[in-house]
Amino acid sequence: MRFDILFEGGHVIDGSGNTWFRADVGVVGDKIEAIGNLQNAQAGRKVNAGGHIVAPGFMDIHSHSDIPLLVDPRVESKVYQGITVEVVGNCGNSAAPMNKYVKAYKEKYGRGNVPEDFKFDWVSMKDYFNRVDRQGVSFNVATWVGHGTVRQNVMGYDDREPTDAELSKMKKLVDDSMGDGAYGISTGLIYPPSVYGKTPEIIELAKVSAKHSGLYASHIRGEENNSLISAVKEAIKIGEKAELPVQIAHFKASGKKAWGMVKQSLALVEEARARGVDVTYDQYPYIASSTGLAAIIPHWAHEGGPEKMMERLRDPEQRKRMAREQRMERDWDGVLVVFAKNNPQYNGKTIAEIAKEQGKKPHDAACDLLLAENTQVLSVMFGMDEDDVKYVMRSPIGMVGSDGSAISPDGILGVGKPHPRYYGTFPRVLGKYAREEKVITMEEAVRKMTSAPAQRLGLKDRGLLREGYKADIVVFNPETVKDEATFADPHRFPTGIPYVVCNGVFTIDKGKHTGKLPGRTLRRGH
Repeated sequence: MRFDILFEGGHVIDGSGNTWFRADVGVVGDKIEAIGNLQNAQAGRKVNAGGHIVAPGFMDIHSHSDIPLLVDPRVESKVYQGITVEVVGNCGNSAAPMNKYVKAYKEKYGRGNVPEDFKFDWVSMKDYFNRVDRQGVSFNVATWVGHGTVRQNVMGYDDREPTDAELSKMKKLVDDSMGDGAYGISTGLIYPPSVYGKTPEIIELAKVSAKHSGLYASHIRGEENNSLISAVKEAIKIGEKAELPVQIAHFKASGKKAWGMVKQSLALVEEARARGVDVTYDQYPYIASSTGLAAIIPHWAHEGGPEKMMERLRDPEQRKRMAREQRMERDWDGVLVVFAKNNPQYNGKTIAEIAKEQGKKPHDAACDLLLAENTQVLSVMFGMDEDDVKYVMRSPIGMVGSDGSAISPDGILGVGKPHPRYYGTFPRVLGKYAREEKVITMEEAVRKMTSAPAQRLGLKDRGLLREGYKADIVVFNPETVKDEATFADPHRFPTGIPYVVCNGVFTIDKGKHTGKLPGRTLRRGH
C-alpha cells in the first residue's frame, strides 16, 4: 500500500474522547486511507510523529473571520493553532446577505482592516461562498446567517418590531441563505440592530432555520448579573418554540457581581437538555472579552446607525444619560483599546490611562474616542473570573471557540493589539488547562475541538480520525504545546504544533506556514 502522507509512530487521539492509542495514519489524496500498523508501507512523504499526538484538525465553531479570510487567505493566526475548519457569521453578523444599503454601510464603516482596493462585491450567501472558493483559503469555511445582518438589509437600524411584510422579507433572506448552505441563524442580542429583535421575531426566523435542519446560535441578550439568567432562558425558549438545536456563544458571566452565576446558568442548560431541548455552548479560555468600544453605549443611542449615534455623543445631555445608563458598571482600568485606526497612539492603553492623559472623565474620553474613530474602536474588556472559566470548561456540553478573527503579525491585519485568543485559544486549552492544570484531560480537550463541533454542525466526514474521513489532521507535542500570545504582545504564534494538514495538504510543515490554500467552503446540504 502506498500513501501520499504517512504519520508514523504517533499517539492517536481520535476525537471521540477515547484514550490515546499507538498507530500510524496514512493519507491518500484528501482522505484518511488507513489507521493502524503501517510500518512497511510506502509513502510520498513520511513524518515521524514519535512523542507527538496525532489528532483531527481543530474546528473553531465561533469565529469572526468572515472578511479577514478574504483579505489574507493564509489565515495564519488560526492555522498555526491547528485549525482546519472555521465557522463564521457569529453574533448576528455575517458577510451575507448584502443589499446596496448594507454594502454602503460596509464601505463606510467596514474598511478599518481591509486594503484600499478591497471590493465588497457579493450579494447572496452563495456569492460570498463562491468568492471564498475562487480566492482559496488555508482552512475550510462554514457560516451562520446573521440575524443582525438580515435585519439591517430589511429595516436598517430601526428600533421597532417588523411589519408583516418586513418579517416576510427577513424570512426569505434566511431561507435563501440556508438554501445556499448556511448552517443556521445567529443572533447578537447586545448589538444593534440584532438587539432590537424581540423574542417572537427571532422564533419566527429560527423556524426557517429549523425547516432546513439548521441551528440557532446566539450571543445571548446579556451576560451580566441582572441579565444572564433571563438571557439563557430566552435562548432555550427560542430553541423549544422553533424546535431546533441551540448553540450559546462564549458561555460566561461578566462583571464581578455575576461571578459564580455560571453554576445557575449551566444548570439551566442541563435542565433543558434533561427535558429534551438540544442546547450546547462554546467557550474561550480567557478572563477578558473583546468587542467594539461602542458596546458601552446603551442600545437606544445606537438607533438609526452610527451617524445618529455620533449626533447623540455630541449632545452633552444625551451623553450624560449614556453615562447613567451603561449596560454594566465599568472598571475603566480594565477596558483596553486595541485598535483605533486614527489614533494608534492609544492602542494598548486603557480608557483610564487615556482619560488621565487628556484630563477627562473616563466616560467622556471613551465617547470622544468613538467620535474620533467614526464609532469603530476595538477593545478588550476584563470582566470574568478564572474559577468560572474552569467550571464551564469541565462540562462535557461545551466546545472550544476562539471568538476571534484570522489575522497575521504582518500586513494590514497585523495592526493594533488584539485579544490573544486570535492566536492562542486552542493551544491554551491543551497546554494550560489540560496538561498543566488538569482541568480536563487531553482527550476531552481534543473532543471539544473536533468531534463535538463536527457533530453539532452535522459534518459526517470530519472531526474524527477515521478511515474514509477527510484528511484534516493536526500533530502536536503534548509536553510543549503552548499559547505564546499575551495581552501586551498578542501577535505571537503558539509553539508545539509542527504539522497541520487540511484536505490532505500541509498548511503547517515543520512549524512553518506553507502558503498553500487547500480549504473550501462547507455548504450545509451541498
